[in-house]
Amino acid sequence: MKKTIITVVGKDTVGIIAGVCSYLADNGINILDISQTIVQGYFNMMMVVDTSGAVKSHNEMTDELKKLGEKIGVIIRCQREEIFQSMHRI
Repeated sequence: MKKTIITVVGKDTVGIIAGVCSYLADNGINILDISQTIVQGYFNMMMVVDTSGAVKSHNEMTDELKKLGEKIGVIIRCQREEIFQSMHRI
């Protein structure tokens, strides 16, 4: 399993979750865990996804999600799980 951490942050608007989840489903990416909150009108979501069935490379997915975020008014970041594991080994 290849895990990626996706974070979404921005002003809360209708359709943020739908837009991100639709993109993931359309590209063969499975959501393993999801947490979202809204604090004083600001939306924050963190997802752990399995990209082993993804139809696109990590870089393509990262670029396309960044563009999607710009379109819907949020910042979307993708990081491979290995980054977090490496940080904790040091």
